[in-house]
Amino acid sequence: MFKKILIANRGEIACRVIKTARKMGIATVAVYSDADRDAVHVEMADEAVHIGPSPATQSYLVPEKIIAACKETGAEAVHPGYGFLSERASFCEALEKEGIIFIGPKPEAIRAMGDKIESKKFASQAKVSTVPGWLGVIENADHAERIAGKIGYPVMIKASAGGGGKGMRIAWSSAEVRDGFERARSEAKSSFGDDRVFIEKFVVDPRHIEIQVLADAHGNALYLGERECSIQRRNQKVVEEAPSPFLDAKTRKAMGEQAVALAKAVDYQSAGTVEFIVDKDRNFYFLEMNTRLQVEHPVTELVTGIDLVEQMIRIAAGEKLGIRQSEVKLNGWAVESRLYAEDPFRNFLPSIGRLTRYRPPQEGTFGDVVIRNDTGVAEGAEISMFYDPMVAKLCTWAPTRLEAIDAMSEALDGFVVDGIEHNIPFLAALMQHPRWREGRLSTGFIAEEYPDGFAPVEPDGEERAVFAAIATAIELLRRDRLDRLSGRLAPHSGHLKRDWVVKIGADYLCAGILDGMVSIPMEIDLSINGSEPLTVASDWRPGDAIWRGTVGGNRIAAQVRPVLNGLCIAWKGMSVTAQAMLPRTAELERLMPEKLPPDTSKMLLCPMPGLVVSIAVAEGQDVKAGETLAVVEAMKMENVLRAERDLTVAKLNAKPGDSLAVDAVIMEFAWPRAT
Repeated sequence: MFKKILIANRGEIACRVIKTARKMGIATVAVYSDADRDAVHVEMADEAVHIGPSPATQSYLVPEKIIAACKETGAEAVHPGYGFLSERASFCEALEKEGIIFIGPKPEAIRAMGDKIESKKFASQAKVSTVPGWLGVIENADHAERIAGKIGYPVMIKASAGGGGKGMRIAWSSAEVRDGFERARSEAKSSFGDDRVFIEKFVVDPRHIEIQVLADAHGNALYLGERECSIQRRNQKVVEEAPSPFLDAKTRKAMGEQAVALAKAVDYQSAGTVEFIVDKDRNFYFLEMNTRLQVEHPVTELVTGIDLVEQMIRIAAGEKLGIRQSEVKLNGWAVESRLYAEDPFRNFLPSIGRLTRYRPPQEGTFGDVVIRNDTGVAEGAEISMFYDPMVAKLCTWAPTRLEAIDAMSEALDGFVVDGIEHNIPFLAALMQHPRWREGRLSTGFIAEEYPDGFAPVEPDGEERAVFAAIATAIELLRRDRLDRLSGRLAPHSGHLKRDWVVKIGADYLCAGILDGMVSIPMEIDLSINGSEPLTVASDWRPGDAIWRGTVGGNRIAAQVRPVLNGLCIAWKGMSVTAQAMLPRTAELERLMPEKLPPDTSKMLLCPMPGLVVSIAVAEGQDVKAGETLAVVEAMKMENVLRAERDLTVAKLNAKPGDSLAVDAVIMEFAWPRAT
């Protein structure tokens, strides 16, 4: 077994590999760029080596620097994680020349399966079911348009060297093919240094289901069940689960055996994933093989009890698989939610900044529930523009699917992140979505259920009562605490006031205290707008980020943040501003004028921090609705900004190459004169 390994990666996956290596008694070496000098994986590793500037092209993507770090520290093997150099055959060969073991498959397998075009050709020759498409060289947009016409719309344009949703577009018309071809090529070149793309038939209402395989150097191979990865946004996975709620035993076995046959055909030696798209009739088609550890590997580990990183290390060290196919059992259900640094209320645009508060839910086993959080950041860390926006992978396990989903819902409610925008509100709302809970999924789920983007979820009557009850309980404690401060001239609370008004948004709800005392822990009975009494019980203390307790006998975990004259309370994807006050204060508050936001209708604002790739218009130019105004890149994704109506460009405030903050004014408009 190895004595020391180097992890050629960063963030949560580097931390994940270090944990298993530590468990196996193997010393670890971390590598880091300027941006990651104070990163968690650097602190966790036994040794750390600086490998260059912040951009990945000057650090994590430079094989020579990784090899030099191995020589400097005496590392015998390299675990690549995912992304970066994990699927680059030339890196694997460079390590072999230096006598360093690559903890992953051999370069021949990487070449055969790592390139999307070549892998489909190989799979077709091996009689694996594949999606109809064009795998040859596509010369230009005209060529792409002709190919798409022959295949039939809709089609998928994909980068050959792509991954993570980058360099990928769905086209429903010839116009979308032309635009998608250029955008996919540009993103592919920027992200992977390879602008080749291919086109294939897009299967309507497909599920994305993948099979985890393990294979050693002694001819043994097996599959560890499947993962359902259909909840995707912009072709990037958001929520995964194992097993799939759609597959039956017969289909699972067929997919697993086909995945193993493919792995054996390329002499695969490591953990790998064979991805399929599955139609409504459970027909499945080979999509690609990822010759690395998948981001979503934890859900497989939770339902099988098998440490995939450990298996990768043991296989690389020459050991035989210690598991037989008959011994692989799927136990319970696991769900993974990817926490991204992005703003769900701005169409999920990237967000960067410092984590002023980062407090994940407690990990461990709690009764029948397991909570796991794979992360590579800590409070005070900075989410930079140089790398992937994923902050953490929150996982839950329970005996049944709905129990695992409910556990995830509560864990998300208890996951506190401040300083950046993030997708926890969306994830929390998703856990309550009827279609998700019923398992009626497809890769179009998010686009279909949120066609206009994700908007704040409005609470119904019962939910508003819960918010009002929490706000009232917190205000009672706040006033009681003020009254106990020494030196106060006249406590403004005095005895317990029975009548309160809670303002939620623009509505005013009456809260009447029926019984109980103000204390910690607190238990009071109250009525909202004259409804049946609710018992509110909690041991919350002022300053706690999470209000935990029960309202009407239902267990609640809600995030509370102080705002001017009130609280922001977040629960189950809903967020309200609540202000609990005495009736006379509420009368006066109703008289306050409403502050209107500034008018930005004649401005193009940068929707996220990013780099201006191009400006498509000039000052004085008339533009029609739908035409491109500018392209802004953030975290290697290009975002096309289009005119929402006919307009005239009055002033340009930015140029290509500028780095802009969110809401920076890119250009100003004037409305065209009426003719």
